[in-house]
Amino acid sequence: MDEVTLMTAADLETLQQELSELEGEGRREIAERIKTAREWGDLKENSEYHDAKNEQAHLETRIATLRDRLARAQVVEEHASSGGVVAFGSTVVVLDEGGREQRFELVSSRSATPSSGQISIESPVAKALLGLSAGEVASVALPRGTRSLTVVSVV
Repeated sequence: MDEVTLMTAADLETLQQELSELEGEGRREIAERIKTAREWGDLKENSEYHDAKNEQAHLETRIATLRDRLARAQVVEEHASSGGVVAFGSTVVVLDEGGREQRFELVSSRSATPSSGQISIESPVAKALLGLSAGEVASVALPRGTRSLTVVSVV
């Protein structure tokens, strides 16, 4: 995965903290559980041992995922208002073909909550809106077809 992951400095710090906790305390706890389970004897029928090993595998997968995200991370400063141009951190109001008004805040993929109008900067809608000003029209290719969105305002 060579794709860059855009995020805020706060998102980056949160990921780094989680990785640090998992690599430190998380690994120590799992190692202790495995050690204790081994002391109980026959490993073939030792469910505590197998549970601990499965949990260790999940932990290592999460650590690898976090390392990958951190390696691809690109910290982007939020631009609440970038001269009326849609940018990372902007809140943009758009009008669709049916005259329905929608408000989107462009945030990192980690912070995105589409149901509350916070969409990932990496989403097709956000990518189509980036760099536009009020009055300009974005054409967004979506699974249900192309959608035109007219930028009403950028905050």
